[in-house]
Amino acid sequence: METINILFWVLLFIVFYAYFGYGIVLYGLVLIKRAIPGKKSPLDPNEAYEPEVTLFVAAYNEKDYVDAKVENSFSLDYPKEKVKQVWVTDGSDDGTPDILNKYKHQGVAVFHENKRGGKIGAMNRGMAFVKTPIVIFSDGNTMLGKESIMRIVNLFKNPKVGCVSGEKRIFSKESDTAVGSEGIYWKYESTLKKWDAELYSVVGAAGELFAIRTHLFQEVEKDTLLDDFIISLRIAMNGYTIQYDPEAYAIESASADVKEELKRKIRIAAGGIQSIFRLSPLLNPFKHGVLSFQFISHRVLRWTIAPLSLPLILVFNFFLAALAGWTNFSNIYTWLFYLQLLFYIMAFIGWSLENRKLKSKIFFIPYYFFIMNYAVILGINRYFKGQQSVNWERAKRGS
Repeated sequence: METINILFWVLLFIVFYAYFGYGIVLYGLVLIKRAIPGKKSPLDPNEAYEPEVTLFVAAYNEKDYVDAKVENSFSLDYPKEKVKQVWVTDGSDDGTPDILNKYKHQGVAVFHENKRGGKIGAMNRGMAFVKTPIVIFSDGNTMLGKESIMRIVNLFKNPKVGCVSGEKRIFSKESDTAVGSEGIYWKYESTLKKWDAELYSVVGAAGELFAIRTHLFQEVEKDTLLDDFIISLRIAMNGYTIQYDPEAYAIESASADVKEELKRKIRIAAGGIQSIFRLSPLLNPFKHGVLSFQFISHRVLRWTIAPLSLPLILVFNFFLAALAGWTNFSNIYTWLFYLQLLFYIMAFIGWSLENRKLKSKIFFIPYYFFIMNYAVILGINRYFKGQQSVNWERAKRGS
């Protein structure tokens, strides 16, 4: 029983640290860094810096979004003559390339092959057509904030910055279904990213909107699942930093329902395990220092030990609470077991109400947390069975 007791507290600490403790530690480190007198940046914030950029979209069957996306790109606050658009539509058979072709006279370059090679295949192929010093990747179904290009480019004034991540925003309504809690999660993630960037570097970019120095792009393995994550962190491993501006944002609707969100998160989890293997040198803090600390704390634990720990914590707590006595409320194990039980009951209620549009999300938050971790377990299983295809199907989005 002593072994169970030790394992219970170790696993509980890992889960707490992965989801909350890291944020506390990170903020403390940021405060310390702010308090240390440092050299002022030699960069002039008023210096004009407007290099040519390419908006790069790898699109598969996006006919419902193409017109809005192109018009949104034309409306962004940046010199129009300095913005190129490259669309790679490989495999699309819904008319997406045909819709895009009507914008060719406005400078939209469309590259299409009938063969589908996944998003990373389209990116590897399409980068040969990018001639600008900065390339900005975004998805075909996301709309960008008006100042997004200007704010992203501004961070590249610093030669140490190799990649800039924008913010993913979820369009949520006052009354929303369970999947609307995705927006709450991304707000928390946005805060962590701001602190990560301030301490040293963001740990991976968001595929909905990120930019890199074109010359730093390295062709990625054809079976890569998280292209944005691999591309950005390999740049960081080469001594550059990934910076972040939440006001450079891409906005999209939440997934249509929890089933669609679960499908998306399983794919991400499978890609997360693949990324850990491919970025294994980052697990060595003696080589990569602060970046390794951030990578392990913010990503690795969430994609491995933390989700697997949750069911074990419940089982271990059951035995420890039974030993202490189910009505012995002076014992911490009894309290912790009932608190866990309450959490899972709330998650179950959230499941039963998942398609109801409610203002209060008190039950949706634990349900979304449960789904998020359940998806990781399924994703790990799918990855090791080799069942995750590089040709992802985009999750259906809510209206």
